[in-house]
Amino acid sequence: MTEMGSPGRPRGAFGSSGRGQLFSKDTQAIFFNWKQLPVQRMLDFDFLCGRATPSVAVIVQPGSHGGFQKLFFGREEIAIPQVGSIQEATAAFPKADVFINFASMRSAFESSFDALKQATIRVVAIIAEGVPERDTKQACAPCTGHELIAYAQENNKIIIGPATVGGVQAGAFKIGDAAGTLDNILACKLYRPGSVGFVSKSGGMSNEMYNVLSRAADGIYEGIAIGGDAFPGSTLSDHCLRYQHIPQVKLIVVLGEIGGQDEYSLVDALKSKRITKPVVAWVRPVRQPPLLLFFVLGTCAKLFKSEVQFGHAGAKSGGDAESAQAKNAALAAAGAIVPGSFEELEGTIRKVYGELRAAGVITPAAEFAPPVVPMDLAMAKKTGKVRAPTHIVSSICDDRGEEPTYCGVTMSELIENDANVGDAISLLWFKRRLPRYATKFIEMCVVLCADHGPCVSGAHNTIVTARAGKDLISCLVSGLLTIGPRFGGAIDDAARYFKQACDAGQEADEFVEGMKRKGIRVPGIGHRIKSKDNRDKRVELLQRYARKHFPSTRYLDYGISVEEYTLQKAANLVLNVDGCIGALFLDLLNSVGMFSPQEIQEVVDIGYLNGLFVLARSIGFIGHALDQKRLQQPLFRYPWDEVLYTK
Repeated sequence: MTEMGSPGRPRGAFGSSGRGQLFSKDTQAIFFNWKQLPVQRMLDFDFLCGRATPSVAVIVQPGSHGGFQKLFFGREEIAIPQVGSIQEATAAFPKADVFINFASMRSAFESSFDALKQATIRVVAIIAEGVPERDTKQACAPCTGHELIAYAQENNKIIIGPATVGGVQAGAFKIGDAAGTLDNILACKLYRPGSVGFVSKSGGMSNEMYNVLSRAADGIYEGIAIGGDAFPGSTLSDHCLRYQHIPQVKLIVVLGEIGGQDEYSLVDALKSKRITKPVVAWVRPVRQPPLLLFFVLGTCAKLFKSEVQFGHAGAKSGGDAESAQAKNAALAAAGAIVPGSFEELEGTIRKVYGELRAAGVITPAAEFAPPVVPMDLAMAKKTGKVRAPTHIVSSICDDRGEEPTYCGVTMSELIENDANVGDAISLLWFKRRLPRYATKFIEMCVVLCADHGPCVSGAHNTIVTARAGKDLISCLVSGLLTIGPRFGGAIDDAARYFKQACDAGQEADEFVEGMKRKGIRVPGIGHRIKSKDNRDKRVELLQRYARKHFPSTRYLDYGISVEEYTLQKAANLVLNVDGCIGALFLDLLNSVGMFSPQEIQEVVDIGYLNGLFVLARSIGFIGHALDQKRLQQPLFRYPWDEVLYTK
C-alpha cells in the first residue's frame, strides 16, 4: 500500500498529503475483543480474493495471557495469535496498521484512543454503537486534552465509525462483518475491484447498495460506512475526497441522510472543483426499507415542527437545511447527479456508468470465477449437504429447551413437586421416576454414608492433602481414590454375590464356605469396630425403614442369614452398611416393578451402587477439607514413633 503520489506508508486519508486508498491486498489488521464470526468472515473474504496471507494478524483479548484462536483460511485450519494488550500486538506485528475495535460502547473509546497512540496504527474502525458523544467530540482527562477525532486528524490517522460495520476494498480487504454474508459478497462481486467509490452512513444500506452497484455498474472499488453516530470519526466528504485521488475510482456514489451538515461539505468540495469525478448522490432517511423511503425522505420529515431523529443518532432533522429536499437540491446545484427519487437511483447510476464506459473512461472489470470457500460443517449440516456422526450420546438429560430436563422432567416440575436428591438420582441414574419410598431410601443412603469420622482412609487422605495446602478438588480426589474393595467399594460386590447365591437357592453356609474355598472374602460382611454386641446404627436404621416401606426384603433376609452364619466364626463378621445397602437395593429394584431381570443385573454389573457411596462420602470429604482449612492446620507429618522402621 502506498501513499498517493509517493512510495511508502500512507500518512492518513485526510491530511494535506495523505490522500488515497486505505487498504490493499497486503493490509493486515489487529482485531480487538475476540468475536469468532466477523473474524472468520474476514478470512473467508481473504481466501475469496486470493490473498496469500490472512488479513487478521493478531487478536487482542484484554486480560488473556497469550495463546491463539483456531479459524479456517480456505480449506486449512490456522491459528491466529492472541495477546492481552494493544501494546503487545503492535510490538509483535508492526505491519498490522488497521485496528478493528469490537469493544462495547463502554470501553470502545479507551481502547480506540490507546490504538491511535500506537505509531504503527493508521486506521481505527470502531464498531460499537452508542459511544458517548463526549468521548468522540469533547476533551477529557484520558485524552490528555485531545478529543478522539481531533487527535486522529492531528496525527494523520483515520477513524471509521463509531456505529459502523466498517468498509471493504473489493478484492483486497474488508473490516469485520462489512458486506454481510459470503452469498452477498459473491452476489455483489466484491471478490474483484470495480470502478465505483461508495460511501454511506448506514451499514445495512451499504450492503444493499453494493448489490445495486454490481447490477448498475461493474461494482465497487471501495465502500465505506462511516457510521450513524452524530459525530463520526470521518465524514462522507472525507472519503469522497479520497476517491478523487484514487485512479481506479471512476465514479463516486454517495448515500446521505437527513440531519447534520456533512453533505454540505461535499457540496463545497464540488463547487471548489476539489472533486471533479462524477458524483451520484441521494439523501435518504435512516433505517427505512426501500418501499418506505418515499414516505419520509422528502415529504414527511419537513412537516415536523421540532427536531426529529430517524434511526441513527446522526439522523436528526433539525431544520429545513438539514432536510432531504434541501440537501438533494444543494448537491444537484453543485454538480452532483441527483435522481428524482430513491427508486430512480439504480437507473441513474446505470446511465452515468454507461456514459463513462462509452467515453472510454471505464474499462469494465474482467469477470472470473472466484475460488469456492468450503462450507462450514455446521452450515452444511443445517442445509442438508452432509451427514455427520455425533460425538457423544446422552439419554439422561437435555439442555436444548427453555429449561434443562432430567430424563424428560423439567426443573420446574421437579421443584414444584418438592423433589429431593433421591428423585434426581432416580432420573439421572435409573432413568425412571421411582416411587417416593424408593427415592427416600436413596436419600437415606446418602445421608447415612456421608461421613464415618476422620480416621478412615478416605477422610485421612483428604485431611493430609488439605493440610498440604492443596485446593478443594485435589483434596476431594485424594480421598475418593482410596475407595475400593477394602474401603466403601463393596456395595456392588455384596449385591452381586448375594444376588447370585440367593437366586441360585444356596444356603448361607454353602455360600460362605464356597467363597472361602475360592479365597474370596464375603463382601458386605465384617467391620473393624462394629460387632455382634456393638451393632452399626446405620444398618439398623436402613433395615427398619425397609421392613416398613418395601414390599419385599428377600435379599436383605438372605444377607441376614449369611450374617447369622458368619457370627458363629467371629463376633465382628456382621452385616455392614455396604452389605445392607447392596441387599436392600436389590430388594428395591425387584419390588418397584419397573426393572426387568436383565436391567437389574446391568445395574449391579455397571457399578451403580458404589456410585451411592462415592456421592455420599464426597460430602464428608469436602467437609473435612474445609474443616482443616478453616482451622488453619499445618502440614501433616507422622511422628517417628508411629512408624515401624525395619530392614
